[in-house]
Amino acid sequence: MTLAGRLLTACAFLAATALSAGADPVTFDTAQGPMTLPETPERIVALDVSAIDTITALGVIPAGVVAPLYVDYLPEALKDATPVGTFFEPDFEAIAALAPDVIVVGPRAAAMADALSRIAPVADMSVGTDAFADGRARLAAFGAMLGRADAAAALDADLQARLDEVRGMVAAQGGNALIVMTNGPKLSVFGPNSRFGWLHIEVGFAPAVEGITDNRHGEAVSFEYIAEADPATLLVVDRGAAIGDGSDGAKATLDNPLVAGTKAARAGRVIYLSPAELYIATGGIRSLTRTLDEIAAALGAM
Repeated sequence: MTLAGRLLTACAFLAATALSAGADPVTFDTAQGPMTLPETPERIVALDVSAIDTITALGVIPAGVVAPLYVDYLPEALKDATPVGTFFEPDFEAIAALAPDVIVVGPRAAAMADALSRIAPVADMSVGTDAFADGRARLAAFGAMLGRADAAAALDADLQARLDEVRGMVAAQGGNALIVMTNGPKLSVFGPNSRFGWLHIEVGFAPAVEGITDNRHGEAVSFEYIAEADPATLLVVDRGAAIGDGSDGAKATLDNPLVAGTKAARAGRVIYLSPAELYIATGGIRSLTRTLDEIAAALGAM
C-alpha cells in the first residue's frame, strides 16, 4: 500500500473511532432493571412476539425475528427479516451471523440470556403477570432504546384513551365476568392476578369467582364450575387456535348445556377474544389495543 493509501486508511479509522466515541449512550428499563447500550441500536434481534409487536409499532424492523410469529397483523416488511429460530429454540449461529447490537428476549427465551450474551448485549423485555402495565412500561423502554420516545408516548396516550372508553362501556353494562381458556376439551380459568388479569383490573370486569388459583396456565375446571359461577360475561381464549395445534376450537368445546344455561350465554355475552394476541403477543402495544377493540365491538353489539 502506498503512503497516501496508508494515510487515507488511518484517517478513515480515526474518523470512525471518533464517531463511535461521540455516540450518545442510551439507558432504558428492562424486566431486570436499567440497562445501558453505547448507542442507539441499529441491528436488533427480537426473540419475543410481544417485543416485535411493540418495536414494529414504533416504526423499526428488527434484523432477525423468531418464526412463526403466530399473529397476522404485523408489518409486511418483517418478511425481509432473517428467521433466527423459535422463541423456545433460538438459532445461535443465525443470530451471531447478523452481528446484532442488541438481542431482545421475552419470558420464553429469558433462560438463555447468559448464553446469548456471548453474542451481543441481551435485553430482557419480558411481560409479567400485569400485561397491561408491563406492556406500557416496555413501550416506554423501547421508545428510549430506539430514540423514539415521542412516538412511544403518542401510542401510550392512544392506548390509555381506548382503555378509558372500554372501561366506560363495561361500567355502563355492569355485571361480572369469568375468563376461560380452552385447550381442546380442557378448561381453565384465570383471575385478577393472572396473565389475563388486566381484563379485570384495567378493563373493569368484576371477577365472577374470587380466589382463583394464581397459576400461569390457570386453574383447571369443569363445565359444572362454569355453570355454578354463572357469570354475566364469558371472556374466552382459545389456546389451541393460538398455537395452531389442530385441537377442537373453543366454540365446539363450549357448546355444552351447562355453559348454555349461564347468564352470559343466555344474554349473548360470550366474547371470543383473538387468542394469539392474548396468549402469544401478551403486552404488545398492538395486541393490547386489538383486544380492547374486540371487547368494545362485542359490547357495542349487545
